Amino acid sequence: MTESDQSFDLITMGRIGVDLYPLQSGIPLARVETFGKFLGGSAANVAVAAARLGRNTAVITRTGDDPFGAYLHEALKEFGVDDRWVAPVAAYPTPVTFCEIFPPDDFPLYFYRQPKAPDLEIHSEELDYFAIRASRVFWITGTGLSEEPSRSATLAALKARAKAGTTVFDLDWRPMFWKDPEEARPYYAEALRHVTVAVGNLDECEVATGVREPRACAEALLEAGVELAVVKQGPKGVLAVHRDGTTAEVPPVPVEVANGLGAGDAFGGSLVHGLLSGWELAEIMRYANAAGALVASRLACSSAMPTEAEVEDLLARATA
Repeated sequence: MTESDQSFDLITMGRIGVDLYPLQSGIPLARVETFGKFLGGSAANVAVAAARLGRNTAVITRTGDDPFGAYLHEALKEFGVDDRWVAPVAAYPTPVTFCEIFPPDDFPLYFYRQPKAPDLEIHSEELDYFAIRASRVFWITGTGLSEEPSRSATLAALKARAKAGTTVFDLDWRPMFWKDPEEARPYYAEALRHVTVAVGNLDECEVATGVREPRACAEALLEAGVELAVVKQGPKGVLAVHRDGTTAEVPPVPVEVANGLGAGDAFGGSLVHGLLSGWELAEIMRYANAAGALVASRLACSSAMPTEAEVEDLLARATA
């Protein structure tokens, strides 16, 4: 990659793929007849979520050299996400992910990423380190640490970034991508040394820290080197603790859940938006919770990401 002449509000690095979601709810996958096709993958979704909120975003990832890969390029452009660092890998097909939809809290995922996902074929020598360092926020995911060469490329990007600006580690624990949590823990620990923000749910925080109680998770993440620890607690809301002692614990925004998948990515894009806006910690968490709730109330992930007006409207209704 060549040096970029444009700095971004947000660059994400990691997973991308095609989500195929049932258009019927409450039906086992074996009986579903119709599906909707959407851009998916946590890194791509977070970039989309922030772009919907007016941020200038890009993603570093890989697709297959196939029609699904071409679709992902088109979708990124339609969502306003820069795709200059999205390159094809001829050896592997673009990943496809299916889900089942059993509201309010059961949404099994089926990843088709064999023999290997192209987004794990990011090489260190291909990275635009100038752009990574110049971006106001740089966002990496746990999945990117699961295999080489993506693991080395992710860690190289973090070291080059050297905590310039805001650097976020989405803990993004997917057990099917690892042999066991013990294999992941040393790579998570290394990544935590180079980031300023860590965000994850209780399962993800436990993989990263070895503890599960929310406050203990936050304290362990701060001890590991981050400035801000964000612990998502599902129906109990979110706990955020800053190194300076500032703490925010915010309840979830109640909605009728249609599909809980993608809510975390909406939360992530809104977290970036709030950090860049310089808001108080509690305000950021309320806003991110509302964005996640809106996506949970909708079928899709990427195309469901809310605008500023939609988030503000839900917050106004929730506090009325």
